[in-house]
Amino acid sequence: MSELTDMNPKPHQPYQALKMMSGRLPHEHKRVATTLELFFDLIFVVAIALNAAELHHAITENHLGHGVLAYLMVFIAIWWAWMNFTWFASAFDTDDVPYRLVVFVQMAGALIIAAGVPNAFEGHWAILTMGYVVMRIASISQWLRAAQQAPQWRQTARRYALGITIVQLGWVGLLFLPQSWGVYPFFIMILAEFTVPMWAEKAGMTPWHPHHIAERYGLFTIIVLGESILAAVIAVQKVATAESMTTNLLLFCIGALLIVFCMWWIYFEDEVGDHLRDYKTAFYWGYGHYFIFAAAAAVGAGLAAQVDFHTGTSHSPILIVGYALALPVALFLMMLWLIHKRVSHARGAWVYPLAAALILIIPWLPGSNTMQIGLILAAAIGSRLMLCRVSRASVPV
Repeated sequence: MSELTDMNPKPHQPYQALKMMSGRLPHEHKRVATTLELFFDLIFVVAIALNAAELHHAITENHLGHGVLAYLMVFIAIWWAWMNFTWFASAFDTDDVPYRLVVFVQMAGALIIAAGVPNAFEGHWAILTMGYVVMRIASISQWLRAAQQAPQWRQTARRYALGITIVQLGWVGLLFLPQSWGVYPFFIMILAEFTVPMWAEKAGMTPWHPHHIAERYGLFTIIVLGESILAAVIAVQKVATAESMTTNLLLFCIGALLIVFCMWWIYFEDEVGDHLRDYKTAFYWGYGHYFIFAAAAAVGAGLAAQVDFHTGTSHSPILIVGYALALPVALFLMMLWLIHKRVSHARGAWVYPLAAALILIIPWLPGSNTMQIGLILAAAIGSRLMLCRVSRASVPV
């Protein structure tokens, strides 16, 4: 990393009409998410909401197998589009006129991706693929610009441009394959997608900023948790318009808010930016977040399915509805422990996999699932706070 710092130009300057895309400082002071990045993220709010809504309907109609598989496949497409933009921006964002205009094209492609989510959920990927084509043309132009203007990362940038081009041609080719081939070609192409950054970065690691990346992932976590907040609000709205306020519905609303609040707390209680220093850690942490993001967004679908069950509009048995919420919450905790907490070297984080195991028992128990899960999460947070306090007290001054 010291070599990268020596080769980098002066820190990022305020907006100008045209700049050299020569790479950002990996340790640039006060590097934060830009307003353009936040604007870009708004599109993914829509895409994630549509995908979670489709999962909710699949659960309610008792089509859980198809719903979960389709949800995970579509979420990969949404998450990977966001990932490609985020890591490039962390390393080469110039905030000049050409960069902004190209990002606007990428945003247009992301909007097409969002529009194609319902069709992709049913196995029709043409619209979503066309959105990727638009985004990828813009992305390739960014990498070629970096290759031209940043000689120290020229080989890396060219590898990215070549790899993205080849993989995108593969996605277009998938549209012409017979549906009888199933989902196997999709996952083969996903593996190809994942290998492009690994192959490209071996030619020289791009100058992404650890704290900026950690902040961008935190912001995306807030987006996916926001979908669960939306589901909780809709639940409260349905309860408020019901003919009678039952105890179960009231407990559901309180429990839903408690779950989301605790998920936010658990994710943001540790600082990870200082630990994202090397190539392997960055890939492990960055790729592993797919499961954290997908689980967090699926919690919203699980909450909505619970509302449908309480209001008598669900066709799924109570056990399925219970696990539609318990499974994503437990997965969120497990992957957070394996990925986020492990990288940040969090003390006392072993309470979270234990809480996940307890949550998986909840659907078999009587009473409000949301309240019980919320209380387990709150207890896990309280236990870790106590463990950390005891650990600090035992360290000699």
